Amino acid sequence: MQRNTRQREVIRRAFERAARPLSPQQLLALAQQEMPSLGLATVYRSLKALSEEGWLTTVELPGSIQHYEIAGQAHHHHFHCRACDGVFEVHGCPPRIDQLTPRGFKLEQHEIVLYGLCADCSRAA
Repeated sequence: MQRNTRQREVIRRAFERAARPLSPQQLLALAQQEMPSLGLATVYRSLKALSEEGWLTTVELPGSIQHYEIAGQAHHHHFHCRACDGVFEVHGCPPRIDQLTPRGFKLEQHEIVLYGLCADCSRAA
């Protein structure tokens, strides 16, 4: 069992405040608002520990660094902002996605990633 450190609690709160997947660097910036002395090595150790205990899960995006999100959520997809590298949750699925599978194939799972500009980056463009 992992020990629950003050740094780990700050990191948990950062994920809860963000309510979206975060990269280690994004997490560091957010958590440092509460604990300025927090370092990147501690963030990586905490991400590993929180993933091992099942509180976090990884979000793998093609062409991007690994992001993390709180585990145990309902099925969802992701939107990746190409300008700020933000990752946002997209709830819902296209209807009858299983019909996209080639004849004779059996769909077991899927992941849809949308790419573009988030609301903030879109306004700034």
